[in-house]
Amino acid sequence: MCLVFVCDEDEMVIGRHPAPGACPYCGGMVQAMDVESKWRFCFLPVCFKTKRKYYCSVCARHLVSM
Repeated sequence: MCLVFVCDEDEMVIGRHPAPGACPYCGGMVQAMDVESKWRFCFLPVCFKTKRKYYCSVCARHLVSM
């Protein structure tokens, strides 16, 4: 008997726009990116989340807002 669990997470970028402030590493422009993530279990959608991620457009570092 074989038991297989198939889990998957898909991320899709919904939109991008400039955010206020500058990158603390290089001083470049900060971009805000809205990302929709979908969790699937055995090809059935389980959870949908929309997150906002910040990154620098010059050095491409992921930035954390506090």
